[in-house]
Amino acid sequence: MSRRSGILEFAVLGLLRESPMHGYELRKRLNTSLGVFRAFSYGTLYPCLKSLVANGWLIEEPGSAPEDARAASLAGRRAKIVYRLTAEGKEHFEELLAHTGPDAWEDEHFAARFAFFGQTSRDVRMRVLEGRRSRLEERLEKMRASLARTRERLDDYTLELQRHGMESVEREVRWLNELIESERAGRDKRSGPDQ
Repeated sequence: MSRRSGILEFAVLGLLRESPMHGYELRKRLNTSLGVFRAFSYGTLYPCLKSLVANGWLIEEPGSAPEDARAASLAGRRAKIVYRLTAEGKEHFEELLAHTGPDAWEDEHFAARFAFFGQTSRDVRMRVLEGRRSRLEERLEKMRASLARTRERLDDYTLELQRHGMESVEREVRWLNELIESERAGRDKRSGPDQ
C-alpha cells in the first residue's frame, strides 16, 4: 500500500467513524479537513472505498431514494451509495489510531493523524507529538549544518530560501512545544488529588 493510500484509508475510516456518508460528501469533508495539506480526487477516493469494502471495513448501502425514481433514471442519475463503518472497520481504525511508529510523525502522515487527535488517547498524542518534534529537530540540525558548509557558494536567493525553510521548521517546533506543554498540563490537571 502506498503512503498516500494509507493516509486516505486512515482519513476515510476516521470520518466514517463520525457518521455514514456518500462519496461526494466524504470527498468534501476530506478536502475540508485535510485540503490545506492535499486535495483528494474521486480517482483516488473511490478505489480506496472499494478496497475498504473488500476488506470488510466498510459496507455500501443505498442512499435515500430519489423522489421520482423514473425521472432520476431518465436523467441518468443513480441513487447515491452511502458508506458505513463496520465493527471490523472501527476496530481497524482504533489500531491505526494507536500506532505511534515513525510514519505517524512523518510529513505525509502527521497532518492526517493530527486531524483526528480528538479521537486519539492522550498518551498516543504525546508520543506522536514528541516524535514529530524530534524528527523536526533532526531536520533543523541538518539544515543548519548544510547551510554552514555551503553558505559561501550560494547566491542571495538560495540563501533566502534556505533561511525561510529553517524558519518554517523552527516555527513548527515551537508550535509542537506548545502543544506538548498543553498536553502535559491537561494530564497534570487530571492526575490531581481528586483523580
